[in-house]
Amino acid sequence: MAVFARSEVRLACLATQPAELASPFGSSRSLGRRNGGLHVEISAQVRNEPGQNAVSVSTAGSAKSLDVPSKESGPGSSVNGGELLMLALATCYCNDLYREAQRLGIAITGCEVIASARFEAVGLPAESVTYSARVDSSASEEEIEFLLSETDRLAEIHNTLRSGCRVQRVAWHGPAA
Repeated sequence: MAVFARSEVRLACLATQPAELASPFGSSRSLGRRNGGLHVEISAQVRNEPGQNAVSVSTAGSAKSLDVPSKESGPGSSVNGGELLMLALATCYCNDLYREAQRLGIAITGCEVIASARFEAVGLPAESVTYSARVDSSASEEEIEFLLSETDRLAEIHNTLRSGCRVQRVAWHGPAA
C-alpha cells in the first residue's frame, strides 16, 4: 500500500457548485442543493456553568453528545471556537474524502487532514485559513489528485466559508433555563 498526494489549499471566497458531478474514472451524479434538493438542518449547543460543559450536535434530528471539558480555571470550554472551526474543516474533508472515493470508485484505506488558521486579534476574522490532506491508497497519483480536487470542490464546510455565508444572532429559541 502506498501513501500518495499531499494537497494544501488556501480557502478563498466565492466558490461555485456545478449541477452535474462527473468523474473521468467512471461515474457521475446530480447534485441538487436548492429548490427541492438536499436540505439538512445541523445544529450545535453548548451549556456552560462553573465546572460543567455540556456539548451536543445534531444532524437531521439525530443528536450526539461530545466530550468537551470546561476550562480548569475560569468559565467556558477548554476548547475554543477557532479550534472547533479548524476541526470542522478537517472533519468535513476527511468524511467527504471517503464519500467521494466511493462515488469515484477509488479505494482508500485511510486519510489525514490538518487545518489551520491565524487570528490576529480579538474580534477579527481568521486569516490564512489552510488545510492539507494525505490519502492512503494503492490508486494512481492521478486518481488521488483527482479525488483530492473533487473533494475540495464539494466539501460543504469549506464552500460555506468560501461563500462568505451570513451569520446572524437571533432571539433565543431553546428551552428556558
